[in-house]
Amino acid sequence: MIAYIEGKIFEKTPTYVIINCAGVGYLVNISLNTFSKLTSNDLCKLHTHLIVREDAHLLYGFAEKSEKELFLQLISVSGVGAATAILILSSLSAAEIKNAIISKDVNLLKSIKGIGTKSAERIIIDLRDKLLKGDHFSPQIINAQNNTSKEEALSALVMLGFSKIQTEKVVNQIIASNTEASVEEIIKKALKAL
Repeated sequence: MIAYIEGKIFEKTPTYVIINCAGVGYLVNISLNTFSKLTSNDLCKLHTHLIVREDAHLLYGFAEKSEKELFLQLISVSGVGAATAILILSSLSAAEIKNAIISKDVNLLKSIKGIGTKSAERIIIDLRDKLLKGDHFSPQIINAQNNTSKEEALSALVMLGFSKIQTEKVVNQIIASNTEASVEEIIKKALKAL
């Protein structure tokens, strides 16, 4: 198991980073919240979780340990895979997710693409007691970056599995209403609209 990875960012997108660690480039899947905390070409340390499948070894990284812990809780729920957990963590902050689960806010969880009523209820049933027993998660403040573009947001949303045509329409509407929107803001609004 790889507990963390530390190195220089070689490439950064809203869905993954490539980290140069001792001359080896590791592709690490990330959430939008982690993306917003990383600065390009700087040294970074990500808390990681390795998922080994028959056809791939997938590394997931998180800027905050609390986000990694929530990811592990989410993938422990039947029917919630790593891709869905990353999508949930990209749509809401760890604190918002925790509060939604504790307060049994099915509608907030259902507002996330790919989460239906049954999945939202299952997440709440499986995780509510665990979250109430131990408060491992602290609220996170996400700082948006201003030097991002429409293309990065589109690319990230397409990588998350959304149709390019539909996504482009939604992104164009978001940019039309706020020309100064960061890539993080565009993606979060698009995830709610799609």
